[in-house]
Amino acid sequence: MISFILAALAPAMALFSYVYLRDSFSRGAMFLVLRIFIIGALLVLPISVIQFAFTEEAILSHSLSKAFLLYGLIEEGLKWLMLFIFAYQHGQLKQPIDGIVFGVALSLGFASVENSLYMIAYGFDHVLPRTLLPTTAHAVYGIIMGYYVGRAKYQPSKKQLFLFLAAVLPMILHGSYDYILMDFGHYFLYLMIPFMVALWLLAIWKIKKANKLDEDEKCNLN
Repeated sequence: MISFILAALAPAMALFSYVYLRDSFSRGAMFLVLRIFIIGALLVLPISVIQFAFTEEAILSHSLSKAFLLYGLIEEGLKWLMLFIFAYQHGQLKQPIDGIVFGVALSLGFASVENSLYMIAYGFDHVLPRTLLPTTAHAVYGIIMGYYVGRAKYQPSKKQLFLFLAAVLPMILHGSYDYILMDFGHYFLYLMIPFMVALWLLAIWKIKKANKLDEDEKCNLN
């Protein structure tokens, strides 16, 4: 049982630790980060119920609508709502990169429970594929969402634009990921590998931009 739990949580915690340790100013906010991680984990239940209902009723059964609406819109939409409520409105966003930390915590909380359920159904043989693809993809969605939520907090003049991007970009990326899995069969890796590389390059770019914003803010204060 312990090995099962560690196998399910290890990918999420490793990725979360990488992002969290970059945010030295916010280490005192660990309780809030943990709470958002748990909220992400709890989201699996309502999202699964909604998706099951749509699937059983054969609503959004086409691969395109299924990928972008049933998975991208519903999953990232509810994540965005939780991040907006618990991090943006009632959180402790002390600097822009905090948004990334909270976004990753939320997404990886969700991914950890997904991993657990997947391994219960299919066994430990699927740990590595789940680590390389869905878990890392969820982490990137969280980075992108959190980055723009953080920008919205510190640039009120562009708040609506940044909050819009925080919701829509992860939905598009998530939908694209699932569409590649659904529609390209045995050839999906030819698209998935460059897609995942592009995702991580985008994530690294956003982390660097967030750090640059923090440095500029500190310079302005000095």
